[in-house]
Amino acid sequence: MNKLFSTLLLISIFLTSCNTASKQNKDLLLVSTTSTQDSGLLDVLLPVFTEKTGYKVQLVAVGSGQALKLGEQGNADVILLHSPAAEKEFVAKGFGIDRRLVMHNDFVIVGPSSDPAGIRGETPVEAFKKIFASRATFVSRGDDSGTNVKELALWKNAGLDPKGAGADWYLETGQGQGATLSVASEKGGYALTDRGTFLAYKPNVDLEILVEGDPFLLNVYHVITVNPAKWPKVNFTGAKAFADFITSSEGQKLIAKFGVEKYGQPLFFPDANKTDAELGLP
Repeated sequence: MNKLFSTLLLISIFLTSCNTASKQNKDLLLVSTTSTQDSGLLDVLLPVFTEKTGYKVQLVAVGSGQALKLGEQGNADVILLHSPAAEKEFVAKGFGIDRRLVMHNDFVIVGPSSDPAGIRGETPVEAFKKIFASRATFVSRGDDSGTNVKELALWKNAGLDPKGAGADWYLETGQGQGATLSVASEKGGYALTDRGTFLAYKPNVDLEILVEGDPFLLNVYHVITVNPAKWPKVNFTGAKAFADFITSSEGQKLIAKFGVEKYGQPLFFPDANKTDAELGLP
C-alpha cells in the first residue's frame, strides 16, 4: 500500500509541475512495465530519446494492469506494456489511442537446477500440472501484470486453481519481475518470467530456464498514447514523439542490439514493421 501511495504521490507532483508548464511542455510521463525497466532496456532507449527530442522522461514502472489503471485516470502520457487483450479493451473504451506494435520476447518457466517437480522440457501446461501435483514452491507476481495474466491463463489451461485451499506452496509477491525472481531463488521455487528480465537477473539468482519455446509463451509489447480527448492535459505531442521514436528505424535498431554484447543474444526483437496477426495475436 505504501509503495502504491508513493507512486501516486510521485505522479501527482509530476503532473502538477507539467500542468503549469508552457505549451511546449518538455516533461513526459511514461508508465511502463517492470520488465522494460528490470531488463535495462529503458536505460538504453530513454537517454537517446531525450538527446534527440529534448523531452525529459519521468518513468513509472508497474505491472501492466496498474499501468492501464493509471492511464484510465489520466496519470500518464504514454504507456509501454505487454498485455494485448487488456490493451485492446483500454483503447476500445476510449482511454488510449494510436496503439502500435513495438517488440516481443517470450516467457519462460524457471526454477532450481534440481527441478523437484520434474518439469524440464515439458510443455507449459504439463509443467504447471507437475508443479501442482508435487506442491513444489511456485512464486507468482500476483500483481495483475502482463506476466501474471499469462501465468493465470496457463493455470486455467491446465484446469487447475493454484489458490485453492491449502495451497501454501503458491506464493504471491505483489512485486515486479526482478523481485519475484529473487524470492523464487531464495525459496528454491519456480516462476514464470519474461526472458529479458531473467537474463538480466541470472547472475544474481540460482535459477535456470526449464521450459521454453512454446508458442503460447510469446510476449508482445505495444505503445499506447493516453487519449487527450479524454484527458486534455496529456502531453500528446511528447507521447507521439516517444511512440514515433520507439517504432522508428533508430529505436528498433537499439532494441535489436540490446543484450547481444552482454548476454550473447538479444533480449527483445523489434516488430514495428509487422502486424499483430503476423505474430499470431487476435
